[in-house]
Amino acid sequence: MSDNQKVLCHFLGLIDYKEAWDFQETIFKSSIDLKIARRNGETDELPKHHLLFCQHPHVYTLGKSGKEANLLLDESQLDAKEAKFYKINRGGDITYHGPGQLVVYPIFDLEQFFTDIHKYLRFLEESVILTLAEYGISANRIEGLTGVWLDGETPRARKICAFGVKSSRWVTMHGIGFNVNTDLSFFSSIIPCGIDDKAVTSMKKELGRELDLEEVADKLLVHLAELFDFKPRTK
Repeated sequence: MSDNQKVLCHFLGLIDYKEAWDFQETIFKSSIDLKIARRNGETDELPKHHLLFCQHPHVYTLGKSGKEANLLLDESQLDAKEAKFYKINRGGDITYHGPGQLVVYPIFDLEQFFTDIHKYLRFLEESVILTLAEYGISANRIEGLTGVWLDGETPRARKICAFGVKSSRWVTMHGIGFNVNTDLSFFSSIIPCGIDDKAVTSMKKELGRELDLEEVADKLLVHLAELFDFKPRTK
């Protein structure tokens, strides 16, 4: 890693999903435009890397490969739950975001790390697995399914973290939905990620107590920085 391989961290707090999506898109487009200009010999500048940490008000998002039938609510029922619904441009199916869930959006130029989207996803998963281990929670993967699971290869399998990403010209966006203090009842209104035979869980449910979300975010950032070999900065 060169000395200029730094990641700018943005701690956005509780932010409307569309507002965060627009912010991602602005950074993402800037990175793409810069890569095109660099390829055309118009600049030597490399795109900067960003990590967005936030929570969202209640919202369901459907990836481009998902099925709208996996949302089990009509418009009036969404209104009753004070929840929004968006079809978005990431991979994957439907998921829920809400207060108490740690959402992380890496906007990385993978050409400055490695050009392997599967490795990228495994690194994101591993950062969550390592973070959970610090709290005494043993997590793993399920072959063929993206995400982080508890008791993954057993009938008690339950998902604690979902992933959905977009990549263009090796620039990433979207990312991690990590159930820390999440109200899991909102998942009963969808077929999460299109998987109808496995449960969802949270750190709060597994440990029987509320977690400090900022502390979890700090630990996750440490593991992301170690795995991707970058230096986090906030300015």
